[in-house]
Amino acid sequence: MTDADPTLLGIYLNDHLAGATGGLELFRRATGSHAGTPAGDALKRLTAEVEDDRDALLAILRALGFPVRQYKVIAGWAAEKAGRLKLNGRLLSRSPLSSVIELEGLHLGVLGKSACWRLLRTLAESEPRLDKLALDGLLARAERQAAELEDLRLTAARGALGH
Repeated sequence: MTDADPTLLGIYLNDHLAGATGGLELFRRATGSHAGTPAGDALKRLTAEVEDDRDALLAILRALGFPVRQYKVIAGWAAEKAGRLKLNGRLLSRSPLSSVIELEGLHLGVLGKSACWRLLRTLAESEPRLDKLALDGLLARAERQAAELEDLRLTAARGALGH
């Protein structure tokens, strides 16, 4: 690596771990919300992959010798729970728009994850503790996940908005 402050990468990765934690919770919630629907099976599979991706990020943190900042992990978890309080046009029931917003959030989270994998892949050129092939696989999977979530989001939007 360069002469840059090495703690900055640890901060960056812990921030992504917080996002991955909140994202995984959102995936779990969306999977439950869509159980028995055409999107349910896809979300169940994607949730398992996202859990594996979060584990991969933890392994990268360990490989690089950075500590996991638990307060950030807890903040990511809490942020997802707080996000459930947003108004959706319905007081006591789930709005059709809820699926659109959930899937949009999942899509955006996966785009953020792919940005992290891309950055790490660039750093892997000069950092031997980063596995280039593993990062290539993680990046390809994130790109596939993003495309699949975008398809699910657009399908949900057509159903919710009647177009």
